[in-house]
Order: sequence, then C-alpha cells, then structure tokens
Amino acid sequence: MQLKDLKIVVTGGAQGMGAHFAQRLLESGAQVAVGDVSEEKLASLPSGIHRRRLDVSNEEDCTSFVHWAHQAMGGLNGLINNAGILRDALLVKKDKATGQVKKLSAADWNAVIGVNLTGATLMVREVVTKMVETDQKPGVIVNMSSIARHGNRGQSNYVAAKASLAANTVTWSREFAPFGVRVGAVAPGMIETPMTQGMNQKARDTLVAAIPVGRIGLPEDIWLAVKFILECDYFNGRTLDVDGGLNF
Repeated sequence: MQLKDLKIVVTGGAQGMGAHFAQRLLESGAQVAVGDVSEEKLASLPSGIHRRRLDVSNEEDCTSFVHWAHQAMGGLNGLINNAGILRDALLVKKDKATGQVKKLSAADWNAVIGVNLTGATLMVREVVTKMVETDQKPGVIVNMSSIARHGNRGQSNYVAAKASLAANTVTWSREFAPFGVRVGAVAPGMIETPMTQGMNQKARDTLVAAIPVGRIGLPEDIWLAVKFILECDYFNGRTLDVDGGLNF
C-alpha cells in the first residue's frame, strides 16, 4: 500500500514515537487521525493531523474514536497501535535492609494490561469492524510490541502485554485475511522517547552500553520498520525486532 493512500489512526500519537509516525505519514500524503490521553500535547501536533482525546483502555472511547476518525478522514484503512505505558516493578521484592517483602500491585498490573493489551485489542477490533462494515480493502495494522516480550526483569506486566501483541499479530493476520487486512508488528529495543528519558540514569547507561551498534535508537529507526510493513503487501503475521542487536 502506498503511504499517500492511507487513512490511518495512530494511538498514543501526541508525543514520542507516535508523534514521529504521524508527522512522517502526513509528510507522505496520508490522512492521519491521532488519539491520545493528553489534550495539551494533541494541540501541539502539526496542522493537517486530525486529533482527538482517546483513552484506549475505555471501550466506549475506542468505539467512538474509530467512528469519528472514519468520518473525519472519509474512510479508514490503517491503524498503528502505539499507545503504551510503563509501571515497572519486580513481581516480588525483598528489601535488603529491612527485610520487608513488596509485591507488584494489582493496580499497576491492570493499568499496563489495560492500555498495552486490552486497549490495543479493542482498537484492532473496532478498526477492523469499520473496515468490514464499509467493505474497505486493503487494510493494514501495525502493532507496537517490544523486545521485552522475550522476558525482562521488573516488567511482568509489560512483557505479558507485548508478548501477547506479538502472538496476536499472527492470530489476527489469519483471522483478517478474508477481509483483505494485513497485520504486522514492530518490536523496538531501547528508543529515545519521553518514556525512556524518565528512566533511572544508571539503568539507562547500562542498557545503552549493551547495545552492539553503540547508541540508543531513535524514533526514525522505528519509523523505517513501520513504513516497511505499511508498504510491503507481502509482509503479514510477523514481528520485526529493531533493537540495535540488544539482547536482554
């Protein structure tokens, strides 16, 4: 599919990688509808991008947003499932000084699963429903997974969500084939975004030092992978790792 032919939704698109994707799509002639929980950051997006508040963990929000996006763009044939949050903590931790045992809270588990997995799934469901209802072919979905899906200390919730997205990329590619909808995923490594900028500096430095290419990734690195999936009509049901060779 050519980028100029896309009428595409980008979730979590008000900052970081999502904002970069939206900008690149706009420059390529695509119509773009961005959803994000931050209305302030939505307002700072370039003119020409449709924007509206969206909480992907809210089912009604997902349904109404997709309906709005379809009307705003005069159609809908793509989705970049980018919205995500972190609530990192060990599942069980014992304080070395006090001996106190701490647990990952159910609230932090549910928050990450609600946005990163349930929300992503709801958006896929609603976008594909709209495509099928309007007999829109072809269509394309890009899920944002992570190399953390292979397992990463302190990220039980995040790992569960991102591993599920990678697995369901295969599931959905098979389910949606009769509708002419492809599904692919990109699994970034460590990328320079507001999310990673908030990391503990020592942990950040340790991770960057372990990346064989010798640097942290940039949103443009991930955009190149997203662009490939959008444009390559023979790519389907697979996840691209874009991590500079980092091995957790």
